[in-house]
Amino acid sequence: MTEPTIGVIGAGAWGTALAIHLAKLHPEITLWARNSEALQEIIAHKENKRYLPGSTLPDNIIASTDFAMMVSNCTHVLVAVPSTTMRDMMQRINTHASNKLRGIIWACKGLEQNSGKFLHQVAEEELATGINTAILSGPSFAQEVGKGLPTAVTIASVDETFANEVAQLFHHPLFRTYISTDVTGVEIGGTFKNILAIAAGIIDGLQFGANARAALITRGVAEMTRFGKKLGANTDTFSGLSGIGDIVLTCTENMSRNRRFGLGLGAGKSLQQVEQEIGQVIEGKYAAKVVFDLAQKLDIELPISTQVYEVLYNNKPAREAVEELLSRSLKNEAD
Repeated sequence: MTEPTIGVIGAGAWGTALAIHLAKLHPEITLWARNSEALQEIIAHKENKRYLPGSTLPDNIIASTDFAMMVSNCTHVLVAVPSTTMRDMMQRINTHASNKLRGIIWACKGLEQNSGKFLHQVAEEELATGINTAILSGPSFAQEVGKGLPTAVTIASVDETFANEVAQLFHHPLFRTYISTDVTGVEIGGTFKNILAIAAGIIDGLQFGANARAALITRGVAEMTRFGKKLGANTDTFSGLSGIGDIVLTCTENMSRNRRFGLGLGAGKSLQQVEQEIGQVIEGKYAAKVVFDLAQKLDIELPISTQVYEVLYNNKPAREAVEELLSRSLKNEAD
């Protein structure tokens, strides 16, 4: 394969970190963002001071202010934007893609808010036939990737050949890539980890202790598995990087904005106050509603996810939600 031409869409923390990583492996990486003025400032200062302070951008990351030109010249496009904008981004890429494009990779997690569809379903609906797609997921904080700290991720695609191709694009001694063809399972893991991180944050914000947090994570994995099984995922996926790996990371480390969101709620702050303090999209807030709606439709019992939904959308006090979970009737752990 000839040298790939890679464009990164999104100059938030994650997009910037992945661009820095890819720049170690390829001659040139093009970075695009909606706010062209902020993007030019990032490139000029060799640092994303707002979203990724402390990580230096290599000289071979260049800014693009022309979306159409960038996409038309790329062999691979990496999308690192909030999942709420996924459909719009797929439409725009499809409009400008040329026959050079080998495929699209996205590093966003969650489900489409209005439809409840998986992101791979959104991509299938909006992209021309023949455009390969893959997902990058797993336990990976942008701050650590930007600094070049050891990381392992999953690359998932229904096309195993393309999954291998993308894995090669990203693979580095300090950034190990594993492949999967279970796209649904990987996307469910990336969705649930944000909901459970909010729940774990609430537990710690209430100062209920490490025992309670460990129990919540464990039962959260059981919920994720139950949900995934109903939707046809390979349940083995949930024991991997994109499942329990990502859950452990986001439920236990304060670099997770979803966990910090839960911490604030558990400490008694209002939803609006915590969102304002964090100042970034809280993917788990949207995921909680979509998963709740799907669970109701498919008759799946998800006690933790349901209580997170009640706190976020029905103003249920965080302490009351946790106490209700603890007071549930006895049951077999395998259920």
